[in-house]
Amino acid sequence: MRVDLLDYKLDEASIAQAPSADRLAARLLEVPADGDVRHRHVADLPDLIPPGAVVVVNDTRVLPARLLGHKAGTGGKAEILLLRRLGADSPAMERWEAMGRASKGLRVGARIDCDGVIQVEVFERRDELMVVTVSTSAPSVTEALHRIGHMPLPPYIRRADESVDRERYQTVFARVDGAVAAPTAGLHLTDALTRRMTERGCTLATVTLHVGLGTFQPVTAPDLDDHKMHSEAFDIPATTSDAIARARDAGAPVVAIGTTVVRALEAAADASRPGHVAAGSGETAILLQPGYAFRVVDRLFTNFHLPRSTLLALVSAFAGRERILAAYATAQAHGYRFFSYGDAMYLEPAAPPPRVVRTPT
Repeated sequence: MRVDLLDYKLDEASIAQAPSADRLAARLLEVPADGDVRHRHVADLPDLIPPGAVVVVNDTRVLPARLLGHKAGTGGKAEILLLRRLGADSPAMERWEAMGRASKGLRVGARIDCDGVIQVEVFERRDELMVVTVSTSAPSVTEALHRIGHMPLPPYIRRADESVDRERYQTVFARVDGAVAAPTAGLHLTDALTRRMTERGCTLATVTLHVGLGTFQPVTAPDLDDHKMHSEAFDIPATTSDAIARARDAGAPVVAIGTTVVRALEAAADASRPGHVAAGSGETAILLQPGYAFRVVDRLFTNFHLPRSTLLALVSAFAGRERILAAYATAQAHGYRFFSYGDAMYLEPAAPPPRVVRTPT
């Protein structure tokens, strides 16, 4: 698909720079299967989801993986963003894939001290990426990151991270460390909101997909088919696979809370059982664009996405490119806030695919 077909005029003032006063204060643009869009609030979400649906959230936890420090020997300022854990010699010494910058660059062998708690050494260069060793005097690298690391806010948030981001750039479901960006649709949900869903007969299920920096990677190729998609690790628990199977038996839909959930579920779709997913772990570089037939997800709750991005391609594949671009234009005209800390959409596909429902014998 031509990338220019995924472009729209973005008013910079629409980009949310901070979270709303509370998670439920965000606005919600409902895009139904037919008819006009409707202006709602996230608090209305349980009323939009059909009773009996399986609501799937991503329980990945964002690591405060941005480290600020000084180069040994020169004292020059340096910044390291840890992207993916590659291995560990001990809990207090690990190898990571990372990005970094310093006033005079970071060569192999460069050492960075971060508040006297974490020491980083560049072990290998891989084009724009590096392999680094991370060691600490704390009991573990993870503990040290939570002590002195900074939240890796996306580049369009043009401010330094603050104490509020420790909570608000994390979903209430977060439990599995590993993401370097938040599954942002989930930032809107609260325990009280999900209780209202379960009181309506819905089942709350989880997947884990560790969101990587590639979620912000710009598409530079003129055609999406030529874009090198980033890979992300995911896990589908057996409890989630079973919940989706029960929903299929009952003819109930699967509702994805965010595009990361869509990527995990569609990557794990069971080819032998339409509408089902296979439990297990893996890596996915799936690219969903218009023309893709969704195999698992029936409804989508999501934030607004960057122009010319793979995530805009995903929601366009789900709800139709023209419908999505028209909805985005309406949202900007009505003052909606965009991107990670912004408002949300609830999408129904223009023509929901038929599902195979087994009839009990």
